[in-house]
Amino acid sequence: MQFLLALIVAGPLVGAAAALLPAPPGLKGKSPDQAVLRHGVTVTGVILLAAIVLALGFDHDHPSTMQATTDISWIRALDVRIHLGVDGISLPLLVLTALLTFLCALHSYFKMPTGPSAKGFVALLLVLESGTLATFAVLDLVLFFLAFETVLVPMYFLIARWGGEGRQAAAWKFILYTLLGSVVMLLGLLLIGVKAGTFDMLALATDNGRGLTTSVQVTAVLAIGLGLAVKTPMWPLHSWLPDAHTAAPTVGSVLLAGVLLKMGTYGFVRIVLPIAPDGMRTFAPYLAAFAVAGIVYGSLACLALARPGAKGDLKRLIAYSSVGHMGFVLLGIATMTPTGVNGALFANVAHGLVTGLLFFLVGAVKDRYGTADLDTLAGATGAALYGRAPRLGALLAFAAVASLGLPGLAGFWGEMLALFGAFEPAAGLSRPAFLTFMAIGAFGTLLTAAYLLIVVRRVCMGGARPAGEAAIADVQGYEFAAWTPLVALTVLAGLWPAVLLGLTDPAVQKLLAGGTQ
Repeated sequence: MQFLLALIVAGPLVGAAAALLPAPPGLKGKSPDQAVLRHGVTVTGVILLAAIVLALGFDHDHPSTMQATTDISWIRALDVRIHLGVDGISLPLLVLTALLTFLCALHSYFKMPTGPSAKGFVALLLVLESGTLATFAVLDLVLFFLAFETVLVPMYFLIARWGGEGRQAAAWKFILYTLLGSVVMLLGLLLIGVKAGTFDMLALATDNGRGLTTSVQVTAVLAIGLGLAVKTPMWPLHSWLPDAHTAAPTVGSVLLAGVLLKMGTYGFVRIVLPIAPDGMRTFAPYLAAFAVAGIVYGSLACLALARPGAKGDLKRLIAYSSVGHMGFVLLGIATMTPTGVNGALFANVAHGLVTGLLFFLVGAVKDRYGTADLDTLAGATGAALYGRAPRLGALLAFAAVASLGLPGLAGFWGEMLALFGAFEPAAGLSRPAFLTFMAIGAFGTLLTAAYLLIVVRRVCMGGARPAGEAAIADVQGYEFAAWTPLVALTVLAGLWPAVLLGLTDPAVQKLLAGGTQ
């Protein structure tokens, strides 16, 4: 188990280095580009297999216990350690990251984004995977920061070199926002480490803030929270996200929405809640207020983009929908209750599955029509996907209703539990305020349903195909292979939520109790 976790974290880095080397003559296939893309599929497939074996070997009877741990001294002077481990909170995110990266590598093998060499693309994809996996596996504050920052450079280049129109400006906006947030976050992490005398996240969580004064906790939560809020992204620190998604290649959008946004919310759960509970309690009402503002703002922005004549970009609309969906995650965390935090973790995974599928589908529509402009897609010669590509249209409708939180699909449980958590927040938090937040969040679910149903009506039910006009290609074999796991898991999580909640709940209970259970 220790070896498996180390392989999962470090394996993609080794694969990235190997991707830059010349391919052996016998493995080149039709071209060097094909060889390196096949290498990417192989490496990410091995990592996914290792993650599945790790999940199967995980002691599901004790999900609150940190398992597969490695603890090696790294920088003795600062007591920084290479400390790795997984529990019921991090394991689902680890598997989700491995799955989405493999599906992106598989998709890219058949549909490589337009841009420079495939070698650079595959190497950056693997470095991005390694950084994301490490973020969910490390148990040292300094190591967490380094892993957190590792993903910025590869994502910047994926947007800037393989993106679409406006990619340079979007890439710069992405990296400047996230770097500025990270600088502030680093100060907060260092403050905790220096004042507590350790950077070990398990020791700090067990101490549960008892070794930190209230003023230190408040300062640390403010600094760390700002950095995490940018990455989440929380309204009003979200403005880098729509541009990044609109310009990014399809696989870049899938990974950005599917796993990178989860790093911010994971940081709130793993670091802020257990290590500085008094500071979190001070800022929880403000976090909840920004969360519900993001829910409503994201939904209204989507409605504005979806209306006829707005020239709304479908990728941009899905990006704004992420602002709203991540608002539910932040609301669940702000309640500081097991119900709310479990809802946040469930919504994290559900959003990764559903929004990852949505970006795959929107990318497919854009490839076929050459545009993601909603007015063009809904015009007289527009998509009408039910008639022209029925399988693609059905999948888009499925992803949309999953995203709006239809009962029986993954999107429902996380939002419902977050709202339930707000109904009865933790002791010391204002219940009237959180009841107000709950009501606003519930209203946001109605707005979400409105804009997604408008999108389905306009794109899938557009004008009939004129006589004599050729049909567009329906779902291809490689697309079917990349999308089927996301559809299946969306249904499984919706019908059997205990699969995920059985992992997270004991770990959350222990986390909120300060490691005493």
